[in-house]
Amino acid sequence: MARALMSRSRPAMVAATGLSALAGLAQAASLAWPGTGQPVWWLQWLSMLVLAGLLHHLRPSGRQGAWLGFSFALAWLCGTFWWLFISLHTYGGLAAPLAAAAVLALAAFLALYYAAALWSFCKLAPANKALAAMLFAALWLLAELVRGTWFTGFPWGAGGYAHVQGPLASLPRWVGVYGVGAVSAGLAMACVQCRGSDLRRWSTWVAVLAVVAVGGWAALQRHCAVELCYTPSRAPAPPLSLALLQGNIPQDEKFEEGSGVPLALQWYAQQLRSETATLVVAPETAIPLLPQQLIPGYLEGLQARYTEGAQAALVGIPLGNARAGYTNSVLGWRPSSPSSTPGMPSGGAAEPVYTYSKHHLVPFGEFIPPLFKWFTAMLNIPLGDFNRGTVGQASFEWAGQRIAPNICYEDLFGEELAARFADPAQAPTVMVNFSNIGWFGNTLAIDQHLQISRMRTLELERPMVRATNTGATAIIDHRGVVTHQLERHTRGVLRAEVQGRGQGVSVDGGVTPFAWWASRWGLWPLWCAGLLVVCVAWVARRRGPAPGGYSRPLPFGME
Repeated sequence: MARALMSRSRPAMVAATGLSALAGLAQAASLAWPGTGQPVWWLQWLSMLVLAGLLHHLRPSGRQGAWLGFSFALAWLCGTFWWLFISLHTYGGLAAPLAAAAVLALAAFLALYYAAALWSFCKLAPANKALAAMLFAALWLLAELVRGTWFTGFPWGAGGYAHVQGPLASLPRWVGVYGVGAVSAGLAMACVQCRGSDLRRWSTWVAVLAVVAVGGWAALQRHCAVELCYTPSRAPAPPLSLALLQGNIPQDEKFEEGSGVPLALQWYAQQLRSETATLVVAPETAIPLLPQQLIPGYLEGLQARYTEGAQAALVGIPLGNARAGYTNSVLGWRPSSPSSTPGMPSGGAAEPVYTYSKHHLVPFGEFIPPLFKWFTAMLNIPLGDFNRGTVGQASFEWAGQRIAPNICYEDLFGEELAARFADPAQAPTVMVNFSNIGWFGNTLAIDQHLQISRMRTLELERPMVRATNTGATAIIDHRGVVTHQLERHTRGVLRAEVQGRGQGVSVDGGVTPFAWWASRWGLWPLWCAGLLVVCVAWVARRRGPAPGGYSRPLPFGME
């Protein structure tokens, strides 16, 4: 009998594994649909619905549940950041099989978190339908938090990013992107459990009411909450006129002395001298050399252009020296007295009035993790161990705005950007992202990063300005709407205006609930909420689930 049951479980699990992987690919596509680059919120929710349906109807063992979670996450993550292959193979010189294996290994390692989450669900899920849905959401939340924080964190492609538009787009201001992903997972499990349930059971009605309440509240908030919760006590500063520079320097030439370096130095200097906008922004490492490597007078001339005029500029450049270490930084110049800046050599190089240094460094790109020097030795990429800047660095104050820079994938960590909102009186009014996505070619990485920036604007309700080397150079308003965008992989300047948010507001200083709690406690409130639900479910399971619960005999497999 056991042998027959196991034989029937194999084809069922093979089919379930395939369906789980397809759902994972759907989740990957939902973050930025191929061809349009737009998020598809309903597809993300549908992928979670399929995964929840497999768990609910198959009632798999812990091991089988872990396998379903692993296959879902492996397909999802490979389908999300497959473009890492380009940086490793095309620009890094790593053999194609090794590059593909490296991407697969990274995805497989991260997929283990979701395997653990679904193993735990199969072991702990109680008969109470509402609590089971909450447990599924909590475990999914914890898996996302682990991926986003452990080993420096790599939360690229979290499911919540698909909801920068749609009925759940009002939730980021309250719970952030991880909370949105958890709500989506919980609603999916609740819907699955409602189907075919006994309407006489109170837990079924709780699940139904939860779906209706959350969906209705989120839709209502999307239309009115942002404006109703923001009441200026005085007229805001006038819009800030911008010139965003996109050099489109080919990545394979960007750091080459005979091609990309002179092209970048010449083109960016020309634009910085000729633009008339109130603020001119050049992307990450727009100036690809250290100040002491530049020809005499280059940096001094640019600084004089802005410190003696009526404009300001923010420019990406590496700083430092061999003794003090190096940083991936942004220099800011404005009409004010220059101040001495750490990392700048004394005598000869210009002294900026503002410096921002990147805090969250990219593994293998800006620092080499322990035990991995053997891997980086195989890559033909200019790697280095950069120093970290501090969290919550001061904003660049100009034209009545407090402008908060972040570099590259720093905008992937909303809790770190929120640290600048601890004091509402000094909270940023505009955020600026400096990026170079040229490492990943003309791929969906550009679109995915744009959706990430959109999510930060929803969480913090501040506009995000993006200056990039190849795209997407864009302006996103505080509602997460892309108002202006330069055509990607072209050399040009995006000229537009942005209206800052948060100047002189009453009651809460224009700080969202997410910014308020994340600036004080980071992601700990989400950790605590997820663990609390898991503990409650564990207690409920220990007391013994009712007949028909998740501990009933398995129809398709055995422990």
